[in-house]
Amino acid sequence: MVYLRWNMGCGMAAAALLIAAPAIAQDEGAFRLGVTGGTLGIGPEAAYRFSANAGVRTNATFLSISHGFDSDDIEYDGKVKLRSAGVMLDVFPFGGGFFVSGGARINGNKGRAVATPTAAVEINGTTYTPAQIGTLRGRAETKNFAPQLTLGFGGAMGRGFYFGTEGGALFQGRVRLPALTSSGNGVGLADLDAERADLEDDIDDYKIYPIVQLRIGYRF
Repeated sequence: MVYLRWNMGCGMAAAALLIAAPAIAQDEGAFRLGVTGGTLGIGPEAAYRFSANAGVRTNATFLSISHGFDSDDIEYDGKVKLRSAGVMLDVFPFGGGFFVSGGARINGNKGRAVATPTAAVEINGTTYTPAQIGTLRGRAETKNFAPQLTLGFGGAMGRGFYFGTEGGALFQGRVRLPALTSSGNGVGLADLDAERADLEDDIDDYKIYPIVQLRIGYRF
């Protein structure tokens, strides 16, 4: 009787181990901490893969970029501040490293444009001198909430360092330029608003913002 009970107990323990083994393997490498960098900026990232086919991920990214550009023959100095944070659901359809990700970001991306002409320029059909114009200043804004969709590869599950990449789009909508000011106070309001509208059209190419990110970190 004792021998029978011992055998039954061993059998039940073995069965339990067989059932638990996939769960144990599944839990290996479930947590990830790392850094992401790319067109969204650079910042920390954390993720949890709660099954072979799904996981959740969050990150925050920051970056400042300066560049010059031309609008209606006026040379502007532009500066963009990328600041956003998001939460994404990652779906691994084949149970490996390839994933499809959907989510949303709190979008704090902003920009500014500054121009100080050194020669006479035409604004909305009227010619103005540098003294009349002074310095033109405008600030660009985006919606505070923006959905995103990406495809990527993050490596299979398991402990250790990982390297991944993803690409897709951030649907941030129209980039708005609420106002354009002139320190010279010599530009007509209608002409200044026309220049603001032209400048807003020039920066509206980023209604759908491209996402290309690299990721590196450690899987626990």
